[in-house]
Amino acid sequence: MLTKRIIPCIDVDLDDDGEPAVYTGVNFEDLKHTGDPVEMAKRYNEAGADEFVFLDITASAEGRATMLDTVSRVADEVFIPLTVGGGIRTREDIKETLRAGADKVSINTAALRNPDLIGEGARAFGSQCIVISVDARRRYDEGGEHYVEVDGESCWFECTVKGGREGTGTDVVEWAAEAESRGAGELFVNSIDADGTKDGYDIPLTKAVCDEVSTPVIASSGCGGPEDMYEVFTEANADAGLAASIFHFDEYTIRDVKEYLDERDVPVRL
Repeated sequence: MLTKRIIPCIDVDLDDDGEPAVYTGVNFEDLKHTGDPVEMAKRYNEAGADEFVFLDITASAEGRATMLDTVSRVADEVFIPLTVGGGIRTREDIKETLRAGADKVSINTAALRNPDLIGEGARAFGSQCIVISVDARRRYDEGGEHYVEVDGESCWFECTVKGGREGTGTDVVEWAAEAESRGAGELFVNSIDADGTKDGYDIPLTKAVCDEVSTPVIASSGCGGPEDMYEVFTEANADAGLAASIFHFDEYTIRDVKEYLDERDVPVRL
């Protein structure tokens, strides 16, 4: 049986002095300075994380390149798979990000605007390198394709771009299936509604995607503790659980989470 992966994530932006810094927010807003990306990467590598995710959260919105110098310094500190996202628009961007030390690239905005990029990346570098990220938000209108019941109401999930700043009208579940068919090796599902709340993952969203695809799914946004990881693994069948705040602020360690899951017969790498 494949083990479930526990993945810490850092959201990186430029501070007032133009230096890379880690930020944490709620619903993709109200960002607060949290720490240094290189130091945090080193800490999580030593703490037993299965993988590590580095997201440049404003590169796409600001139309700038990913912080490859910082990516390279982070890669020097981690000896687990490193996924880097933000500002990746072309096959050349993928190449340069992998060359900087990433094992995988996470693509959102550019893939929605140019779906052919998924296949181009998969053919050039292998599908295992191509992670399609989805920043999803709930909508309760008639614009979707795939509906689920949430608290007695019918809703669908919309893909957004530019760090959640713009809606696209694209149904998340339909897009996940298309991304898989085009060669994506993994899907990274973020919930804007749950982000930073610590109220648990968006189970209806994650389950809808997991039920639709066979590609591994990383659940993201809303984790408040080990019990939320357990829920998303057992109720939504996610392959990995990503968290930020609970690890950044030392509320739980990676080992705390893994021991909790192991005691409840969820397969993890101890």
